[in-house]
Amino acid sequence: MSELVTGEAVVLELRPAKLPSRALAVSLDLIVALVAYIGLSIGLFAATASLDEAARTAVAIAGFVLILVGAPIAVETLTHGRSLGKLACGLRVVRDDGGPIRFRHALVRGGIGVVEILMTFGVVACIASLVSARGRRLGDVFAGTLVVRERVPVSRAGSLPSPPPWLAGRFTDLDLSAVPDGLWLAVRQYLTRMGQLDPQVGWGMAERLAADLAARTGAPVPPGVPSAAYLAAVVHERQTREARRAFANGAAVAGGSGGAVPSYPVAPPAPAGSGTGAGVSAYDPRSAAAQTSGAEPAGPDGAASPVGHASPAKPTGFVPPA
Repeated sequence: MSELVTGEAVVLELRPAKLPSRALAVSLDLIVALVAYIGLSIGLFAATASLDEAARTAVAIAGFVLILVGAPIAVETLTHGRSLGKLACGLRVVRDDGGPIRFRHALVRGGIGVVEILMTFGVVACIASLVSARGRRLGDVFAGTLVVRERVPVSRAGSLPSPPPWLAGRFTDLDLSAVPDGLWLAVRQYLTRMGQLDPQVGWGMAERLAADLAARTGAPVPPGVPSAAYLAAVVHERQTREARRAFANGAAVAGGSGGAVPSYPVAPPAPAGSGTGAGVSAYDPRSAAAQTSGAEPAGPDGAASPVGHASPAKPTGFVPPA
């Protein structure tokens, strides 16, 4: 892992490419360039058959420079450090500060690459890469560039480990206001990567971080508690407090937005004179008035009918036989 500091003082963690991957990328680029050079040479030989020997030699040299020198420079400039071989191997050329390369960087790399790769069959480039701490060849040193890996394997240690159950709620009264953000970041990075560290190195880092955290909080590490478990429990307590504070603020904002009771739609009243459905009795204003006043419903002539007495029936014209 290489740490590059940009102009804005931002630390970039980049993985410099190793010699085998770089050699494979250069080999792929050379194969493509040689195939293109052979095809171009055949075309130029057929096109310059009528010229003299000197002209054909000049055209051959121009084609060699164009394909094996100019083309890689143009490709790296246009793709910002990704040639065909580097793209296939997941590599990229960047500046020392982590930014994309420009034409001058590609020109210096390509010009020196003719000497250390083409003329010496890559021996000088291999020696320089083995000697350099970041695997840089001479072209990278003079151009101020670095070949890095773009396809970095995803680490499984991406989440914070949970504290032991017997430490849950043990640090609720701990004062965490004096702990700086830098120390929190260091603790989080250790907890997410402690599975990748050497046991002895990881134990020492946990001891130092636990001591710094205890000094900031004013409470020593409880006896018998491992340093890594202590760190995980304190970070979990901080996350719990932040979540509780965030939810409390959200509830306060929601409560202050208005406490009106929502109105629900009701069924509109049935229009007057419409038929009633099954099981629903028709509305009789006389019966309603009588029930309200306590009187009996009125008869056909408007007089109230006594209870138990039916109203007189109308004559039908039927006479019983004698």
